[in-house]
Amino acid sequence: MKVTLSVIKADIGGYVGHSTSHPKILEKAEECLKAAKKEGTLIDYHVTSCGDDVQLIMTHKKGEDNKAVHKLAWDTFVEGTKIAKKLKLHGAGQDLLSDAFSGNVKAMGPGVAEMEIEERQAETVIIFMADKTSSGAWNMPLYKMFADPFNTIGLVIAGNMHGGFAFEVHDVKEHKKITFNAPEEIYDMLVFMGAPSRYAVKAVYHRETGEVAAVSSTQRLSMMAGRYVGKDDPVCIVRSQGNFPAVGEILEPFTMPAMVEGWMRGSHHGPLMPVAQHQANPSRFDGPPRVISYGFQLADGKLVGPRDMFDDPAFDEPRRWANQAAEYLRRHGPFEPHRLPLEEMEYTTMPQVMKKLQKRFVKL
Repeated sequence: MKVTLSVIKADIGGYVGHSTSHPKILEKAEECLKAAKKEGTLIDYHVTSCGDDVQLIMTHKKGEDNKAVHKLAWDTFVEGTKIAKKLKLHGAGQDLLSDAFSGNVKAMGPGVAEMEIEERQAETVIIFMADKTSSGAWNMPLYKMFADPFNTIGLVIAGNMHGGFAFEVHDVKEHKKITFNAPEEIYDMLVFMGAPSRYAVKAVYHRETGEVAAVSSTQRLSMMAGRYVGKDDPVCIVRSQGNFPAVGEILEPFTMPAMVEGWMRGSHHGPLMPVAQHQANPSRFDGPPRVISYGFQLADGKLVGPRDMFDDPAFDEPRRWANQAAEYLRRHGPFEPHRLPLEEMEYTTMPQVMKKLQKRFVKL
């Protein structure tokens, strides 16, 4: 059967500061989605949080960009914002960049990752959710999963993956896209994927069957609002097993806590720390950035799970490594490379400071 998996997230108020989501907001989201399932809009759902972001995981038969499903998410976030304002939570309604719903949530603040698939006999999906980082944070993990044989041995020894995968890469500043075929275009592809502040992998496809293998949210809050309103805190859906990498191959990239942009005030580089959901409450310098991973089996659209995939002592060493990297970077204070380069600070207070000092610059 055809089923659509939609993951829509938003930061609608932090508790305390930017560290986590308040239980009452999650309860309200659960109430909204439960009613939608009862009336038939959804087949199934799961509500969770990663840091201060509310995560709505939903299955339905309505396809991608469906107005009813997106309005459900929007209305859920609006109801949660009312609670956030009542509780005087930090940044209440932060990701809602409009006062009215206009068809879908893609240009309105929330992050969206969706895929419509023909459900296989055994449909394994892994959902990654991150906090305190940007949409390009998935570039390196997705490359390793679907193009790096040192990570994914299936690319070498599994005949159904040996033909490679196609990567749809978005230029988030110029609103353009390009598709690269791996392995033969890896060198060209890495020129762009290696610049995650501008280029982000939107989707990955199996080249022989055309099946979607992964999809991510590439919404950039600063690009939509024209100012800094919080980091993108992206989500990503990855299909596993069969024609796609095994679960262990999908999780393996996160054993190296990659350096990503975000962290404090969205203006720093920091290590992406893989944690269990109950540890996704960033507090040190509002960080370091976190990623959680939920695994599900889909059964006629029903979400069997979740299993918290990073709740495993095998990831203790990557977490320790991330803390060491965080300690090293914090010693740089306001200096690069801990702080982002100037061209990435254009949506912070930096332009105001430059304007104030403009007349004091003189020619050499």
